[in-house]
Amino acid sequence: MAKRLPLRWLTLAELVGIAAVTIAALGYWDSHRERTLTEKERAAEAQERRAEAQAGALKLTFLMTAAPEGEGERLRLTAVHPEQVIQTQAVSFPREVRGDPVQTTGNPRIEAGWFEGGGLDKALHDRGEKRRQGLRLPVGIVTSFIEDGQTKTDRAIYLVGYGLKPRMLRSDKVELEGLSLVRRGVGEDMQGALDAAWARQAPAPAKP
Repeated sequence: MAKRLPLRWLTLAELVGIAAVTIAALGYWDSHRERTLTEKERAAEAQERRAEAQAGALKLTFLMTAAPEGEGERLRLTAVHPEQVIQTQAVSFPREVRGDPVQTTGNPRIEAGWFEGGGLDKALHDRGEKRRQGLRLPVGIVTSFIEDGQTKTDRAIYLVGYGLKPRMLRSDKVELEGLSLVRRGVGEDMQGALDAAWARQAPAPAKP
């Protein structure tokens, strides 16, 4: 029969030591839990701040949409954010299509007659463009608008979608389809940026 080991009571010092270790472990666990909760709260606050910043940036972004009117004779331009009220606009075209910008006040629009015929016909002919539909023309639009009681300016290049309809004894009729953003924050040389966009989209034929 195995001999039983004698029982030994823990000394006071040992009990104090065990209690100290237990308290330290509980304190570490509590501190770790608090630190984890704090980090989660900070992450949630940071995410909320980023969402607010993104919402604010989106609000400040000026963007237009367009709706065709009539049989494509014009595009009615509208700011995406209704609190942004368009005041004036200067609409520019590639130099070989039209050399001077069109100014509008309180009636934001693009009209087919502003670039129909003349320069556009010659530019498309010089490039050997045979398509009648799905055509794109870059336009530069400098917009003055009111937001939160302040007058602001947006300088952007958009693509105007259009098609061509043949007419007897006259240049092709331009039928406007829509508008899409190409670039915002264009500098002072709007014409240069616009001509470069036109050249990239419809490069001139190589010289023989």
